[in-house]
Amino acid sequence: MQATDSLRTEAQLAGRATGAMFFFVFGAVWLEGWATQAHEGAAACAGIALMALALLAVAWRRYRRYAPALAHAQDTPERRRMKRVFNIVNAAQWTAIFILAQVLVNLGKGAWIIPMAIAIIGLHFLPLAHVFKNPPHYVTGLAMVAFAALYPLLASGGPTAPVGFLGAGLILWLSAAWALRA
Repeated sequence: MQATDSLRTEAQLAGRATGAMFFFVFGAVWLEGWATQAHEGAAACAGIALMALALLAVAWRRYRRYAPALAHAQDTPERRRMKRVFNIVNAAQWTAIFILAQVLVNLGKGAWIIPMAIAIIGLHFLPLAHVFKNPPHYVTGLAMVAFAALYPLLASGGPTAPVGFLGAGLILWLSAAWALRA
């Protein structure tokens, strides 16, 4: 029983490291969007890329440490269900973003695409928090939804303000760092 619990815990740590890698990559994409929109220049873009690579290396090391336990758990019905739900939620997320972006453009509200995308991405974390039994995903999701709702009202540029990219990227990076904590 003890060995099974240890394997489950190690598989969970490997899974969270995998999630952290995705968060670091997608966070970097958002941060690069901020650097571009805010005209921060090549140095900021290079700094973000280097920081992303360093953070990815940390997550990769964590993943490699616990990968054998994850490989052992891959063939369980629970893991297959988790993968299936993950794929459905992600497909729904990207479909919703695409459709709502088209609707916003057709309504002449294209400026709201970024806050809408941030909110949808935040919402997609809520079912994943349940499926992966990872309560911090609730915090990530709710933080992104709240940020998407508030920044257009508070930023001087409204929904097109570069701070939207910055906030989304930082939320993802902080969530990734939290997933890798000791």
